[in-house]
Amino acid sequence: MTFQKSLPTDLYLCQQARELDKRAAEYEEIATIVLMKRAGKAAYDCLRQRYGDVPLVIVCGAGNNAGDGYVVAALAAQRKQSVSVLYLSDPNTLTGDALKAYRYAQQEGVAIAAFTESELTQQGADVVLVDALLGTGFTPPLRSEYGHAIQCINQLEQKKFSLDIPSGLNGDTGQADQAVVADACISFIALKPGLLTAEGPNFTGELYFADLGVPASIFEHMPSALKRLDLDQVLPLKPLRLPASHKGSHGKVLVCGGDLGLGGAAMLAAETALFSGAGLIALATQAAHVSPALVRAPEVMTFAVENPSQIETGQYYSCVVAGPGLGQSAWSEQVLLAALHLEIPMVVDADALNLLAKYGLEHFSTKRENWILTPHPGEAARLLDTSILAVQRDRVQAAKLLQKKFGGVIVLKGAGTVIASAEEIYIANVGNAALAAGGMGDVLSGLIGALLAQGLRVEEAAKLAVCVHGAAGVAVSQENGGLLGVRASELLPAIRQLLN
Repeated sequence: MTFQKSLPTDLYLCQQARELDKRAAEYEEIATIVLMKRAGKAAYDCLRQRYGDVPLVIVCGAGNNAGDGYVVAALAAQRKQSVSVLYLSDPNTLTGDALKAYRYAQQEGVAIAAFTESELTQQGADVVLVDALLGTGFTPPLRSEYGHAIQCINQLEQKKFSLDIPSGLNGDTGQADQAVVADACISFIALKPGLLTAEGPNFTGELYFADLGVPASIFEHMPSALKRLDLDQVLPLKPLRLPASHKGSHGKVLVCGGDLGLGGAAMLAAETALFSGAGLIALATQAAHVSPALVRAPEVMTFAVENPSQIETGQYYSCVVAGPGLGQSAWSEQVLLAALHLEIPMVVDADALNLLAKYGLEHFSTKRENWILTPHPGEAARLLDTSILAVQRDRVQAAKLLQKKFGGVIVLKGAGTVIASAEEIYIANVGNAALAAGGMGDVLSGLIGALLAQGLRVEEAAKLAVCVHGAAGVAVSQENGGLLGVRASELLPAIRQLLN
């Protein structure tokens, strides 16, 4: 098979991908036109498997991405499949491999015409639109004619299939002012991080990959910029239970949170730790929440914190989860200070992050390596004293800056969650939009805490928790028949099943 549904682990920036193309030509003597024909063949095979022998309309731009499109057109014509090309750039002005690909399509008798809105909109409902407008070499802003073409494509109900990357999408960051909204995309040689994070998943659809037969030697001196992470990679990290183990063998989690009116978040985190295998769970919260918490989960040792000195010595706990429902009152601040003084592995979430941003790192603690910060983009923006827009425009860079500033491991939540340690950057290729609901972050923090308590290192706990959390969201949404209305508490049995 010339393409695959399984995706590689290594992610490469667009400039790196272009460099890999050159290296394949220089060191392995694979002619660039051969790579283009392999890309066209992989895309055509993928199209046929996905859609059958339906009519194709291929919209081509001016560069190598257009060349890939012309190869697809030529291959379809060879099979007597209905195919036509609409171009935005006069093919007679093409150069290099793209020109050769155009002549290949001409030779096979492909109908080739200039792009117009009327020409595009008169296509039949069974047509698949193939996006070969812009590749990884695109830099914003979009030229007006390309922006108009993308708008026209997106307005149609026909299926859309992008070559290498949806046109208009930034392959490094996943940002786009305007891009083709594809039902599927096939990426060539190197998988680009922008397909997996920020807005990338909104445009990419189902993702396929083709290595085009480029040998592994090409990658030896080109380290990947970051890694893709999925559940299968991290499941071996699951904590084990020996036959003679007891509750003390699996750690004790202290959850600090639940200011007045915010008890549900802290309870969710504590109950998740219970479902995730921690041996013992304690919840330090406001007195008003003690009775409801005991009714909800009598297994959680819940106690009221009237004075933060009540939080016991760190030797008694394996880790602490601070932040779910913590609030930003004087009580909240004192509880966070007390939790930080324990100096044990720690998850910092929600209002603990907001307090950290408000008062500064020096007020609460020093930069430390045994904590995991789990901000969403708003919290990340406050921690970096910037805007949410700036964070989302380059999520990987934001995670790197947070890690450099605070140490430990950063889990920047959102589509394509970014996990940053001092050594590695990961994009988690898990989850779905069912997770876009209140309380999901509290569940994640409780899950991370439970894994820390059971002996995982901070990076291991972050990676496993993010992937299990995402997979649980997918499982529950499938059981419920869709993405809407999934409650955070519904993830708990799914998390337990995955860890088992």
